[in-house]
Amino acid sequence: MPTAQPAAALSFRSAVEADVPDLVALVESAYRGDASRAGWTTEADFLDGQRTDPEGVGAIIADPDGILLVVERAGELVACCQLEHRGDHAYFGMFAVRPGLQGAGLGKEVLAEAERRARETWGAEQMRMTVVNVREELIAYYVRRGYERTGELSPFPYGDERFGVPLRDDLAFELLVKAL
Repeated sequence: MPTAQPAAALSFRSAVEADVPDLVALVESAYRGDASRAGWTTEADFLDGQRTDPEGVGAIIADPDGILLVVERAGELVACCQLEHRGDHAYFGMFAVRPGLQGAGLGKEVLAEAERRARETWGAEQMRMTVVNVREELIAYYVRRGYERTGELSPFPYGDERFGVPLRDDLAFELLVKAL
């Protein structure tokens, strides 16, 4: 009788310019269009258009105050996230897990590694992120991982298609925070 093989360990590294096309494809697949519906992080019901572009991803890679973390399993890109050092805290963004792998604990591992790196590399005392306010299921995911809803909202950039084409008129970003 065959025994189940454990999943290969995750490896983490800083993104490089050559990763840009694959990272854009990963982020787009996790959030927009029909491909995103294979996972639970889709924004396709309230945002159309792009989630990011090569210029945006390239700018994050080039930012000396941040890192775009590439997450691989057995040499295959499975997730990514952005960390940006902002004084006493770090900003967490551009978090994407391949849709077919969502819901199996991979995101929890990536988030924990991002928090560890922010704390150990920069001495960050807090992680901050913004989440589209209508994403109750996603906000609940972060709350289960120790993030607190602040109630602080910032406006959605209506009219700036770099962030997508809104399908509703009530979008905003809510700030979530976690002490590290």
